[in-house]
Order: sequence, then structure tokens, then C-alpha cells
Amino acid sequence: MDEQSVIALRENDGKVHLIRLEDKEIKVKGIGRINPIRTLKESTIGKYITIGQKEFLVLKPRLHELVSGMKRKAQIITPKDASLICSKLGLTAGDKVLEIGFGSAGLTLHLANVVGSSGLITSVELRPEHAEVGMENIEFAKSSWINFPRFNLVEGDAYQNSTAEQVSTICETYDAITIDIPEPWKAIPNFANLLDVGGRICCYCPVTSQLEQVWNILEESGLTIEWAGERIDRLWTKASKGGVRPGNNPMGHTAFIISAQRLS
Repeated sequence: MDEQSVIALRENDGKVHLIRLEDKEIKVKGIGRINPIRTLKESTIGKYITIGQKEFLVLKPRLHELVSGMKRKAQIITPKDASLICSKLGLTAGDKVLEIGFGSAGLTLHLANVVGSSGLITSVELRPEHAEVGMENIEFAKSSWINFPRFNLVEGDAYQNSTAEQVSTICETYDAITIDIPEPWKAIPNFANLLDVGGRICCYCPVTSQLEQVWNILEESGLTIEWAGERIDRLWTKASKGGVRPGNNPMGHTAFIISAQRLS
């Protein structure tokens, strides 16, 4: 085995298992009880290995594998929306990002992948049971990527100004802010002043009523709306008689994204 503290095992159907290489017996759902060091010591990244009756491809855990194999408590922002948020925020390596609504850390992994080791992420989460799962996913990512950014978790209520004050002790201002909580308009006034001039904020709004309230409060907070909309993916498949065609999956709505910039 190459030097790697976490590996990904991919089943033929695409399901991914993240395995920490440690010398103790663990139970992995879909695989069974294994000792990772003993079972995987002869495996090689990019090669197949058989465990029980199943065959797995051994992979280095990159962003796709970490998101596919992560544990989930709160519903995560999907990769299609996470990539849009990173793009609309204009993130680059070294940026400082404030994430309000940590959850299972689905979006956090995308943010970390962009800002890298010279960047900083501060995440706010109210519910301890969500934070526990999210931190487990963060630890897997830290063990998988050599360029994981500095990370801070603040357990608190984003609707309270005291939480914003706690966040500001970690970093006085941020290059970008993301918000994914039920009533983002209640949090925006507390955190908007932590955004640097030129910095951007993105909010995730599942329904139009949320989008409208967020739009209004962003403008009231002195920010300029840059973009609001949704991203819809259209899956294509290979036809049995040749050629490709649109898949049968519906082009479903996940959420609206709104971005705004501080210009003064």
C-alpha cells in the first residue's frame, strides 16, 4: 500500500467506502468486519482487491470520493449547487471563507478543495449532532489531502449577534460568506459587516419566498445583488441501439442560489 492514511474502495456500481488505515477490527456497512491494515496491506492505488465476495477498485480519496463516501446527518448541498456557489463566490487559493450552516460538511469539502492549505474556513453550526458528523467527514478529508485549509468550527446560533462576535475573534473579515440555514435573512445582518470590500456572499434558498426575503435583506445590508437563479442538470445516457439520448431522470429543482458583493 502506498503511503496513505485513508483510502477509498469503489464498488462496481459506483458506491464508495472511505476506510481509515488502522490496525484494529472495524465494521464497514456493505463490506463486513475487517482489519484495514491486514486486509489492505497488499493493495495498491489504482488496482482491484477482493474482500469476501466483492471486488473493489482502490482509489486515492479525491473530492468526488470524499463526497460520495461521506457520512450524512443533515441533507448536504449537492455537488452541482456547491460548484455553482464556489464559482459565484469567485474563490481562489488562500481565501478566507465563513460558512453559516456546517451540517454534514458537504459544501465545506468543496470550499476546502478551492482555497487550499493557505486558506481558512470558519463554519457555524447550531446542532451538535450535525456538527459531530460533519467533523468526522472533515477529519477524513484532512487525512486524505495534504493541502487542507485551516478549519475552525463555531457551535452557536447564527441568529444571535454573539455568534458573529465569536466568529470575528477567529478572523476579523472574510473574502466570502455562504449561508445555508432555514431563515438566512435573520443571520445576514449579523455577519454582513464581516465581509471584505470586494467579497461576496452566497445564500442557498430552496423556495422562492426565501429567495425574495434574502434578496431584500442583502440590499438593506448594503450589498449589491450580482446573480440569482438555479442550476438544473440534464443527464444523458447511451441508448441500447446506439447513440445517446436524454436520460429518464427529471430535471428536478434543488434550490435557488443568490450572490451579492460588497462594493463599499
